[in-house]
Amino acid sequence: MVERDLAKVDVAGPTPVSRCNLYYVEQGRSSVNVFFVWGYIMQNEGQVRIPSGCAISGIIDKTGRRMSGEAMIKSISVMHDRSNGLGGGFAAYGIYPEYKDYYALHLFYDSTSAKKECEEFLEEHFDIINLSKIPTRKIKEITDEPLIWRYFVIPLPTKLADSQLDEREFTAKCVFNVNTKINGAYVFSSGKNMGVFKAVGFPEDVGRFYKLEEYEGWCFTAHGRYPTNTPGWWGGAHPFSLLDYSVVHNGEISSYDTNRRAIEMYGYKCTLQTDTEVITYIIDYLHRKQKLTFTEIASVIAASFWQTIEKQPPDERETHEFLRVMFSAQLITGPFSILVGFDGGLMALNDRLKLRSMVVGEKDDLVYMASEEAAIRIIEPNLDNIWAPKGGQPVIVCLNGGQA
Repeated sequence: MVERDLAKVDVAGPTPVSRCNLYYVEQGRSSVNVFFVWGYIMQNEGQVRIPSGCAISGIIDKTGRRMSGEAMIKSISVMHDRSNGLGGGFAAYGIYPEYKDYYALHLFYDSTSAKKECEEFLEEHFDIINLSKIPTRKIKEITDEPLIWRYFVIPLPTKLADSQLDEREFTAKCVFNVNTKINGAYVFSSGKNMGVFKAVGFPEDVGRFYKLEEYEGWCFTAHGRYPTNTPGWWGGAHPFSLLDYSVVHNGEISSYDTNRRAIEMYGYKCTLQTDTEVITYIIDYLHRKQKLTFTEIASVIAASFWQTIEKQPPDERETHEFLRVMFSAQLITGPFSILVGFDGGLMALNDRLKLRSMVVGEKDDLVYMASEEAAIRIIEPNLDNIWAPKGGQPVIVCLNGGQA
């Protein structure tokens, strides 16, 4: 038996290894590798359950009645083991009724110099109605926080006229300008009457950190992160947001590079190397710029297979063929389940093979969406209806029976 000392071995995942000894045993042509970690044998693949990565949850009141964010914290906390403390966050709609006509910019700053440079840019392009630190509470679970500020703004009429852009496109371009050109500044929320709150930590701790229970809105989404390709960073936590659109995502899309290169041709800047950022920009592009409905968007990003389309009735087949051909670069492949928040509603969508879990429940005027049924039952045990949507079939809920 040969013993090889492996000092300072770092292993990604829920059980980090700081030091172990590898015992390599040879017996004829067979060999056995066994890791001893802190006196315990590390289990091999298949011997331990690793959750399918990330947790998502959402709730919406179809009448627009506002509710506290406390329920959303409680829901996402049930799925604690789906994340690893490297990111958590929330999106909340209807929380700024007194400033509903202004864009609420939420920003992270690495330094006061970055804040000064960014505020000079904002003053040059916007009328700043109000600015302040975003209220937080000190808790031991959340550390190394950046400067976190909030600005309620509206584009300056002269700047908007000179740009020859509409108000939303002007604001979106300013967001990309800050995020790509001002070092140490990052706009992570930019919609009207909504806001994103995220950090490095478990989601329930992030909710307490931001005092989410003090906000009231008609829709909340939440995310617990288990990053697989990128490090945990405050800006990289979910939700990802642009203008009124926000996305929380469980999964890992295999079409990331194709989607990224395609969306950047239309002026978007992907700076964080994460697939959820790309999904957010695809949603914005298809809905705001191409004027597709959310039902049509679902048929683009989770398109049916060609052999399925061939069997559809003529009118339905013609529509799906058109969408697949015209927006082929926006097809998302790989496992995913997403919640998309927007002005006036919420959409849940699985990949077309349903490789990630998604459950939807209803109670009176409330609709719940989550990775696990337990996350819904903890806040509403007596549901009127509960089901698991099929792969590629969206669940779209709009305020007061509206269309999206």
